[in-house]
Amino acid sequence: MISSRPVSVLVLLAALTVGVVLGVFIVPGLLGDLGARAGAWESPLRTPPAALVVAALQSADVNKCYACHGEIREFHARGKHAAVNCANCHEALDRHVQDPSVRPVTRTEHAVCASCHKDQYDSFVAANLQSRAKQEKATFKSRSPLFDKLSMPHGFTKEHNEPRSHVFMLADHLTVDRAYGGRFQFKDWTRVGDAKGAERNAWELLTDKEPASGEQKIFLPQTAVAANPVCLSCKSQDHILNWKYMGDPDPRAKWSRVSKVVEVARDLRHPINCYFCHDPHSAEPRVVRDALIEAVADRGEGTYPYDKDKSRDITLTKVTFRGFRAIGLLNKPDSNLMCAQCHVEYNCNPGFDPKTGAAIGMADRRTNYFPWANVFDLKQRYEQLGFKDFKHAVTGAALTKIQHPEVETFWGSAHERKGVECKHCHMPKVQNAAGKTFTWHGQRSARYMKKDTCVKCHASWTEEEAEYQIDAVQNYIRGKITKAEFWLAQLIDKYEEARKTGVPEDVLKQARDFHDTAHIYWEWWTAENSDGFHNPAQARESLARSISASQDAIKVLDTALAAARAKK
Repeated sequence: MISSRPVSVLVLLAALTVGVVLGVFIVPGLLGDLGARAGAWESPLRTPPAALVVAALQSADVNKCYACHGEIREFHARGKHAAVNCANCHEALDRHVQDPSVRPVTRTEHAVCASCHKDQYDSFVAANLQSRAKQEKATFKSRSPLFDKLSMPHGFTKEHNEPRSHVFMLADHLTVDRAYGGRFQFKDWTRVGDAKGAERNAWELLTDKEPASGEQKIFLPQTAVAANPVCLSCKSQDHILNWKYMGDPDPRAKWSRVSKVVEVARDLRHPINCYFCHDPHSAEPRVVRDALIEAVADRGEGTYPYDKDKSRDITLTKVTFRGFRAIGLLNKPDSNLMCAQCHVEYNCNPGFDPKTGAAIGMADRRTNYFPWANVFDLKQRYEQLGFKDFKHAVTGAALTKIQHPEVETFWGSAHERKGVECKHCHMPKVQNAAGKTFTWHGQRSARYMKKDTCVKCHASWTEEEAEYQIDAVQNYIRGKITKAEFWLAQLIDKYEEARKTGVPEDVLKQARDFHDTAHIYWEWWTAENSDGFHNPAQARESLARSISASQDAIKVLDTALAAARAKK
């Protein structure tokens, strides 16, 4: 029989142990940005002051929350997070219960999830030091040496970088020369590689050189102001509770498509948040990017528009909350769709109607739009929508500025037909130091994780052979991209010659139509970030079509030039 004293001691030790655990792991999830705001502790996983541990033990009465948030009860009760208390992710709940008009503070930082999902968090903030940081695409040593000529005068000609991992996505967006006129800069260049700081709070790394101004204008030479609030929907979801579905203006929404983008940017802290893909109440797979939900659910395109059987098997259900915002619940995990929230071609900016020439501003929903189509159908889709991004500075052709259509490229590829998803190559299952398996959240190229990606399926390959296969595909497609760029440049030069010579407008218009086609079939592959690896057969065909369209335009112009010169 154990005496009462040892029991008391054991209870005390247990309590102390629980307190330590709560202090190290749970408190950050309960107390929000308090530490970051007050400078109480640097790391979200560092032990906070002892006084805060007591607060960690004060849980919310979930039944009081359910009384008003019945739609949340269904999610929370059925999922893996059923035992997670509301106070883990929401602050100031007592004030909210007393006065529902006082909104609670919802935690948006990764530290909340890191309290339980440490391996996933650690992999997310681990910078890939093997990849080249801040690599410009549009240089003579990179993917698209003639990009500036082919895309002038679009803002992307100011800076067009290769992507880094997600942890840097907000900081890199705020500092890119095409976006904010140069006003946001790194405090010093040692912070460019500070991944943990970028995740914790982008403003730890950055400074606003024009803090007195909220206007979007150029402050430094060779910069542009191409950013707008929709751009930020893929860089962070800090604004999720302050953004109505599709970014429509609403008195209940702090931000909308027509908000001043500088003010929206200043309000953000964290890169892509965990709840982008994981419902925080149920832990079920989901999407929150409104333009994807609109494409799949509202327009009825389906989850896989070129594969009706797969679209029926993998579904997305739109759930609307109080007519304000919406989420898309997946019936099963599908990383292709989760990644499709951002890794697609989309409109996120003003443009113009190619038929009427009328400007399309951010008040128009067409500025928040996913075509949800492959490269061969894209031109027709934008013609149906009545939207073009810009006119080329030399030819005047109405052109599309393509973003990063990785998911649409992957549709129908050999890998996709075999059941491979984005996660298998970019977020594979790995083991931690203790031998526990978890999903890597660092979003690296398969090139840097060949043992856990390529070789797992291609078991007969060595890692060196896998890399050779990757190089073989990418080198081939890079060559085709370069050839397509060459012929597009020839087309532009020939057009300028024809215009100056007095070639008739009907011929010039025909050349501009060819230019539009050649541009789409080329730029899709310089915007898509796999150098064709996601679908090499499609890349080869598309780039061949680009070259042919450019050459056809040159032939038309040459014929007209010969006729014009013969008359002189």
